[in-house]
Amino acid sequence: MLGGMYPYWPLYLQHLGFTPERIGLLLAVPMITKLIAPNLWAWLGDVTGRRLAILRLGSFLGLLCFLGITINQSFYWLAVVIGGYSFFWNAILPQFEVITLGFLQDKPERYSLVRVWGSIGFIFAVIGGGYYFEHLSIDLFPWVGISLLACIFMSSLVIPPSSVEVREHKRESLWQVVRQPTVIAFLIAGTLLQMAHGAYYSFFSIYLEEMGFSRTAIGFLWSIGVVAEVFIFMVMHTLLLKFGVRLVLIVSLLLAALRWYMIGNGSEWLWVLILAQCLHAFTFGTFHAASIESIRRLFKGGTQAGGQALYGAISFGIGGASGSYLAGHFWQEGATQIFNVASGLCLLAAVIAWYGFRDPRLHRSVSGV
Repeated sequence: MLGGMYPYWPLYLQHLGFTPERIGLLLAVPMITKLIAPNLWAWLGDVTGRRLAILRLGSFLGLLCFLGITINQSFYWLAVVIGGYSFFWNAILPQFEVITLGFLQDKPERYSLVRVWGSIGFIFAVIGGGYYFEHLSIDLFPWVGISLLACIFMSSLVIPPSSVEVREHKRESLWQVVRQPTVIAFLIAGTLLQMAHGAYYSFFSIYLEEMGFSRTAIGFLWSIGVVAEVFIFMVMHTLLLKFGVRLVLIVSLLLAALRWYMIGNGSEWLWVLILAQCLHAFTFGTFHAASIESIRRLFKGGTQAGGQALYGAISFGIGGASGSYLAGHFWQEGATQIFNVASGLCLLAAVIAWYGFRDPRLHRSVSGV
């Protein structure tokens, strides 16, 4: 789903004639819905315990909303369609993470070995999408999204219930967890990282096309990052056991700063772009896996789904939406300046992580939790 759609969303919107500022606004809409939707769906999941049913309902209603893109392509209509689709899409992700951890039981370090299959799917989708949209027409983009969402819904029907499909009665207050200094630092660092990703997710494809890359080449460049991500996920459980969550998060943030600087200042050299894309293994792969593990350690009892939702709402919601909007608003100032700012945000996040991630729970190995 993500591989077949997200790299080509900006190109489709540009094809429809929208300005960079309006593209940034439309791509910020899914992030804005993360401020409310994940927390609502997580609350329903905690109260009812029926996370699998919520996952199925969200995928079905998300598909229905996305069908609206075939009716009209005006700015405000697309904003409504994207908002509705992403509101229900956000019902899927936190529930899926909790269900996955429920299946893993006492082997949470193996989460990355499950997550790697999503990366493999992304690779095939992004390469296939680049070839498809170059040799056919990007006008077919909506139908690609509809087909992928339909497949997600149908696949959700065959997922068996996991051990977390029970109602949790004894719950620690989510607010008690959030007030902890380590949790605050974790949320701020994640928000800054996702804000820095705004220009990349919203305008990297447009940036490459303006530099003369074909859509097939753009697909391959996106896939390089995910191939690197696959390899890192294969050894992620070992990295967490050996180095601990804190060090993995800090190194990921430092490499993110390097990646955005390379894209902004060395994009005229193909090898620099390739190397920068390889760093996706760390800017997304290691940071995401370590973040999921951090949430598992920091949010106990009935706050697990709430922690997933809160992390998504603040980091991807506030960080992602503001990053996408600001990147679109200032895109005319030049890609170099935009990516330099993104690099600086990641350096700031690394400093916050260095001083804020002092909690012993982020130092211990996974097996020691």
